[in-house]
Amino acid sequence: MKIQKFDLLVSLYVFCILVAELMGGKTIPLLKLGSIHLSASVAIFVIPLLFTINDVITEVYGPERTRSVIRSGLLMIFLVLLSSLFFTWLPPSSRFAASESAYDTIFGLSARISAASLTAFALAEFLDVAVFVRLKKRMRKRALWFRNNVSNFAAQLIDTVVFMSLAFYAFGTPLGENVTFLVGLIVPYWLVKCALSVVETPLVYLGIRWLKK
Repeated sequence: MKIQKFDLLVSLYVFCILVAELMGGKTIPLLKLGSIHLSASVAIFVIPLLFTINDVITEVYGPERTRSVIRSGLLMIFLVLLSSLFFTWLPPSSRFAASESAYDTIFGLSARISAASLTAFALAEFLDVAVFVRLKKRMRKRALWFRNNVSNFAAQLIDTVVFMSLAFYAFGTPLGENVTFLVGLIVPYWLVKCALSVVETPLVYLGIRWLKK
C-alpha cells in the first residue's frame, strides 16, 4: 500500500485542525503568577504543527499551493461549525434523551470554538505564509530556521489573541475578570507555541528534505 507524501502531509494538517476544533475547548493549568492563573488549551499540542506544515509546503511547492491547503482547512472548520449547529439542533431519540444535554454542551461549545477558530485561523495562516514568503525573498532562501520561526511567532500571536478572545470571553462576567483570565490564557499559550516552534524547527528541515525526495 503506497501513500503519496503530499497526501499524507495534507491529511496530517486536516487531522490537527479537527482535533483542535473538536477537543480544543478544554484548558489545562500551567502556572500561577500572583493572581493570574496561566492556562492553555489542549490544542497547544497540535496547533504548532499547522505552521510547520505551512512552511514545509511553501518552501517546496510555493505559497499558492500552501494557500490552497489553508483554504481547504478553512472549509473543514466551517463544515464542523455547521455540523455542530445542525446536530445539536436535531431532537434526540428516546434512547439518547438522557445524554442529550451533555452532547449539546460538548458540541455546542465546539460550534463556538469552530467560529473563533475560523476567524483566527484565516488571519494567522495567511499571515504566516505572507511573512515567510517576504523573508524568503529578502534573504534569498537563506536562514530557513529564522524565516520559519519569525513567521510562526507573528502568526501565532494573532492566532492566540483572536482565538482566545472569541472562544473564551465569558459574557455576563465582569470585564476585569475576563481580561485577567484571557491574559492568563494568551501569554502562556503564545509563549509555549513559540517554544514548540523552536523545538520543531528540525522538523521543517526534515519535512522539506522528505517531501523533495
